[in-house]
Amino acid sequence: MATFLYKLGRLAFRRRWYVALIWVLLLGLAGAGAATASKSTNDSFSIPGTEAQTAFDLLGHRYPGKKADAASARVVFQAPDGQKITEPKNKAAVEKVVGELTGPQVASAPSPFQAHTVSKDGSTAYVLVTYKEASNKLTDASRDTLDAAQKHGRESGLTVEMGGSALQKMPETGSTEIIGIIVSAVVLVITFGSLIAAGLPLLTALIGVGIGVSSIAALASTLNLSGNTSTLAMMIGLAVGIDYALFIVSRYRAELAEGREREEAAGRAVGTAGSAVVFAGLTVVIALVGLAVVNIPMLTKMGMAAAGTVVVAVLVALTLIPALLGFAGRQVLARKVRKAGKAKTADEGGTPAPAADKPNMGTRWARFVLRRPVWVLVAGIVGLGALAAPAASLQLGLPDDSSQPVKTTQRKAYDMIAEGFGPGYNGPLMVVVDAKGAKDPKAAQTVAKTVGGMKGVAAVTPPMPNKDGDTAVFNVVPTSKPSGEQTEDLVHAIRAERTGLKAETGATVLVTGTTAMNIDVSQKLNDALLPYLALVVGLAFLLLIVVFRSVLVPLKAALGFLLSVVAALGAVVAVFQWGWLSGVFGVEETGPIMSMMPIFMVGVVFGLAMDYEVFLVTRMREAFVHGESPGDAVVTGFRHGARVVTAAAVIMISVFAGFIGSSESMIKMIGFGLAIAVFFDAFIVRMAIVPAVLALLGKAAWWLPSWLDKALPNVDVEGEGLRKQLAAPSGAAEDRAGDPDPDADPRLTRV
Repeated sequence: MATFLYKLGRLAFRRRWYVALIWVLLLGLAGAGAATASKSTNDSFSIPGTEAQTAFDLLGHRYPGKKADAASARVVFQAPDGQKITEPKNKAAVEKVVGELTGPQVASAPSPFQAHTVSKDGSTAYVLVTYKEASNKLTDASRDTLDAAQKHGRESGLTVEMGGSALQKMPETGSTEIIGIIVSAVVLVITFGSLIAAGLPLLTALIGVGIGVSSIAALASTLNLSGNTSTLAMMIGLAVGIDYALFIVSRYRAELAEGREREEAAGRAVGTAGSAVVFAGLTVVIALVGLAVVNIPMLTKMGMAAAGTVVVAVLVALTLIPALLGFAGRQVLARKVRKAGKAKTADEGGTPAPAADKPNMGTRWARFVLRRPVWVLVAGIVGLGALAAPAASLQLGLPDDSSQPVKTTQRKAYDMIAEGFGPGYNGPLMVVVDAKGAKDPKAAQTVAKTVGGMKGVAAVTPPMPNKDGDTAVFNVVPTSKPSGEQTEDLVHAIRAERTGLKAETGATVLVTGTTAMNIDVSQKLNDALLPYLALVVGLAFLLLIVVFRSVLVPLKAALGFLLSVVAALGAVVAVFQWGWLSGVFGVEETGPIMSMMPIFMVGVVFGLAMDYEVFLVTRMREAFVHGESPGDAVVTGFRHGARVVTAAAVIMISVFAGFIGSSESMIKMIGFGLAIAVFFDAFIVRMAIVPAVLALLGKAAWWLPSWLDKALPNVDVEGEGLRKQLAAPSGAAEDRAGDPDPDADPRLTRV
């Protein structure tokens, strides 16, 4: 692989105008596709194999013209203090607003005085507006009608707030995302000492993300992608795009510093660091594509889209970076190196190599760990273990309007409903009675009566049969909030009565609705976590055996990841569930952790964690293969890689942390979780635990059974085969072959 990538890097360097033009054209085509595509996205859940989805599908067949995932809005009215909503003036104002809630997409909007949705104390009322289409299909006119009705209601003196799926909008990430990019730029400038070198990773990452996100936007309507897909693809694409480019640019500068001609330096940089980029990217892709095993279409599509963006980032790093390096000339070097007129011997960060009596910080840290491996190992494990403790209290759920910021109309509407009617009215359950072939003609009424007498039920609506009379639907209002444990217990209790009700009436009872769907999603994600973890870690373990040609190094990498991801989950629980430092991170409301969080963190963090494992340990293996002792190999790896890996981790953390400013609770939580996970994994696991373990294992760390060594393909990630080939006379001839570089600077060649 290293030889192929070496040739690819040289080709991209020589044909830089063509390569740059191709990527610009791809960006333009993707942008044009996004600009002309429908803005419709799909934020609805489809969960094959769950009872809630089975009931939704049944309703689609038995109630023609009605969509189970149709959007809805709840308009809540509250009378001024000391008044009742039923007073003539207030009642007339409510009726006027209800009369405005019309349009071609509105299915129904019954008056609260007819639908009996007025609180017992008469202070609050609400109207449930149902639509014919899902929320992503609503037109601007339908949304404007809601806004106008709310405005007119307020002008009449009433407090009017709204909630429901009809109000769903694309999340706003806020200015902190820009701050994350600015921090990345500062880190790159400090690392490289050159604005040009610092700008290349940012430029190429933005091009890659632009292509990926624009492609997602262009295909969103066709593939029914959710509104959060592009945000997550941007988050991951920016982080890996900057990091992958950073490693190749750093290696290129190091090759120049050794006196190589620019085209040759580009080829070797792509052949060595590019090999690590390919395998690091492959681990991320495996983790993201592996989300398909959960069998939640929305999550599968999010993973596939993010994986596609990572693939684009890898291709950009392998081709566009060497092409742009051809345009950059000597400006890619630090100013003091350019002033000297030649490339000085440097580490991978591009700074002059420290003298023997003044080792760099990476060298000093590695030697410290080698002197005290047991203490460092124990401190790292105990520290992460303590941080992981809150994960034992993890409560999973899906966000509803109660998780919205307290100043939003959705949250205000939620609180008004809970205060006026009870918390359960914010998330009623839908019970479907399939009475086809039932022996009891009043099966629906029997089921409703039985459910109404169960513990935790506040109210039951009369069953509504379909036209054929073989199916009926009624709502069950719990006494607890939608995300409460008592509501989940009620869902399980109703389903547990299924057998008895079937025997009594002959009808099949199914529980569905948004609340039940959220419960089923959480259960499905929880059940899929261990199989997914086994699949992803297993595949990556095999891949890392091929990369490192060792059994213990990949095993150590996998165990270290598990430690860091559990510690990150503990931090997420402490902040978003317990409320620790919630004000610092802008968490206005604590509650259950999003159900997707554990499995999503496992996938994404595992892929990203392996980036640093590959880049750092590959350097150690390279030194070990060249004859250094295991301890010296660890020092060499840190001397050449610690600074760049540190910069890459800081960049990735800043990019992820930028999404903490999002208005969407899911994006905020994921941004925080990924940022803290990368921090734990890069600085505690990879920088402390990994060298400590390698120091204790010694040569055993690189042990591989002879039969397995013969069976494994030699992918030559460290470029050893490439070096031998280039050192041979035939390799040297090939090294000089090809078109000459018209911009080559003879001063960069060591004589």
